[in-house]
Amino acid sequence: MHELLGTKLPLIQAPMAGVQASGLALAVGVAGGLGSLPCAMLAPDGLRRELDALRAGGQPFNLNFFCHVPPPADEARERAWRDALRPYYEECGLAAHDAPTATSRVPFNAITANLVEAYRPAVVSFHFGLPTPELVARVRSWGSKVIASATTLAEALWLEARGVDAVIAQGLEAGGHRGHFLSSDLTLQAGTFALLPQLVRALHVPVIAAGGIADARGVAAALALGASAVQVGTAYLLCPEATTHSVHRAALADDRARHTALTNLFSGGVARGIVNRLMRELGPLSPLAPPFPLAASAIAPLRAHAERAGSGDFSPLWAGQNASGCREIGAARLTRELAGD
Repeated sequence: MHELLGTKLPLIQAPMAGVQASGLALAVGVAGGLGSLPCAMLAPDGLRRELDALRAGGQPFNLNFFCHVPPPADEARERAWRDALRPYYEECGLAAHDAPTATSRVPFNAITANLVEAYRPAVVSFHFGLPTPELVARVRSWGSKVIASATTLAEALWLEARGVDAVIAQGLEAGGHRGHFLSSDLTLQAGTFALLPQLVRALHVPVIAAGGIADARGVAAALALGASAVQVGTAYLLCPEATTHSVHRAALADDRARHTALTNLFSGGVARGIVNRLMRELGPLSPLAPPFPLAASAIAPLRAHAERAGSGDFSPLWAGQNASGCREIGAARLTRELAGD
């Protein structure tokens, strides 16, 4: 697996949109792990700057992209969603009709491929399935390895049949967005240490364990169950190289981080985060939320208003079920500790 990743350690820092840039990936790379950059929310100029920084670091890196199909606009559902949020807008003194309608989450496409090609990343990872076969073939032509997330055995087999180099077994404990793409039925999904052995037995490609792993013992357990590498995200959120917002850091540092739930309120996609006011009052999963990524636009003004006041009431406080590994230490040191030094 080390040969596949091009790294000294079988560790991948999970790509975490909104809480990191190239600085975190570079620090992980220096320690021998594979640093990752979440790319789905980056405009072309911003992506180019981050890629320049990663290339200058001289270490292998992973670029992560979404593969969702943008849903069509649904004015009735958008209106119902904004009506549900209206009391919060009134409480904050905001005008609901002023909320933006555009979304910044863009799936991998030919335009992005044109930009990335010159950088020839060691690894390109995908969430929510895969892009078109033509785009996958193009990524391979750069010499890049292709990996993707699976939340069920069926998804893992689907990915293997389409030629991925490795599959990420994303357990139900994992923070952030679920990578499911064949079915949205959450009852089909399993925890990391239930899912991992199923994939190891059934697949002929390496399997990467992800979800709920926060220390060296968790890494060792995943490797003992057959994982070829381990992907860790939540444990890095308090590192100084992460760009995690202060209200998010505060939630991770206290007992609130023990209570997480799957929610669709913040983007329309199902993701795991620390339970906050919005999740308690609307219920973590709402049928009113527009599909991913359309729900995010109406939440954005509420989030910005609350965060300016030091509150995470309307923020997506993404975290996995095990935040015990979150510490304010450098990402390189944390990477070495996860690997058992």
